[in-house]
Amino acid sequence: MTSYDVTRRELLAGTAVTGLALAGVNLMPDFAAAAAQDEVPAPAPLDLVLRVNGTEQRLSLDPRTTLLDALREHLHLTGSKKGCGLGQCGACTVLMDGKRVKSCLSLAALVERREITTIEGLAQGEELHPLQAAFIERDGFQCGYCTSGQIMAGIACINEGHAGSPEEIREWMSGNICRCGAYEGIVAAIQDAARVTGAVQGG
Repeated sequence: MTSYDVTRRELLAGTAVTGLALAGVNLMPDFAAAAAQDEVPAPAPLDLVLRVNGTEQRLSLDPRTTLLDALREHLHLTGSKKGCGLGQCGACTVLMDGKRVKSCLSLAALVERREITTIEGLAQGEELHPLQAAFIERDGFQCGYCTSGQIMAGIACINEGHAGSPEEIREWMSGNICRCGAYEGIVAAIQDAARVTGAVQGG
């Protein structure tokens, strides 16, 4: 047997395998079916009480449900937006006990009975929150997708005492991205609302 003969056999074998594959013959095990047989069953749902915008909401949720999905998919509060899903864009920002959190990174099961405030809970009847009104006055949005997260983070920025200057606001709002580039209006709106609420002295 020569090296030429071995090479020819290998070539013929490879050609046969390729032909079968092109003909639609599955030469590999059905890994998808095997994986399905080994799937771990979904965990039992948890009965939770979420306090959202001053109202207790009783839900039965998969333990893996994020706060963002609980708000949007189960409570139909769609003001908090799904952006990156990684906590980097800030579109999902809400307030928890008055502090800003990225709701896409928070499990609903771990925030039970905490005080959650979303964009829907800011206005008092027909009266807008001062920052909501300032966003309109200063044209702090274009497409509007990031606006709810910007406003919630802006409220926290003011309450934390970080609205003393445009530079300070930009630094403390850096976790919220506006793809339209409406940053000048956002910063101006936060400054205006800080003055209205008395969070800064003299502007």
